[in-house]
Amino acid sequence: MAKRGGASNEGMGIPEGYRRAARGGPTVRTDIVDVYIFRMAREGDASSVEFLQLLRAAAPLEKTWQPVMGHIEAGESTIDCARRELAEEVGLCAGDPAWLGFWALEQAHPFYVAPIDAIVMSPRLAARVSMEWTPRLNEEHSDMRWAPSEAVDSMFLWPGQKRACAEVLGELVRPGSAAAGALAIPME
Repeated sequence: MAKRGGASNEGMGIPEGYRRAARGGPTVRTDIVDVYIFRMAREGDASSVEFLQLLRAAAPLEKTWQPVMGHIEAGESTIDCARRELAEEVGLCAGDPAWLGFWALEQAHPFYVAPIDAIVMSPRLAARVSMEWTPRLNEEHSDMRWAPSEAVDSMFLWPGQKRACAEVLGELVRPGSAAAGALAIPME
């Protein structure tokens, strides 16, 4: 029995109603990285954690609060992109004594971007800074603020961003967390 568009699954062991290969639909992209910068007033106390948010100055996402975000360039690794974006957007560079830790977050939350008809799977990372560190914003951002852990749900816009903050709070700052060690990235 032929399917719409002339394709048939007959004799292929594929159940009725399924297609062996996609013929259309959105693209899947993995070239956007998010970095959640956080600081902690009391070691191991998730209630003392604050997350940095940056106010976007232009499209896309103009006038929304976001973590550090950027596009991975050709030949660039996710980690290298994150380091570059941290330096460009907030002035946080390797070797800065205020940079206390760097981790890959386990979850990559998919989200759909209608204007480009793409599903984005954004790798997410976290960077801990000292309480005294002050970001130096570039032209992409017009303001910054620190979101306290108890206000993540009201201050972060997107569900995936809220889950990334929850992962930091539940896994990285918890005393004795095995995940914190397993997900650590060298500071180099």
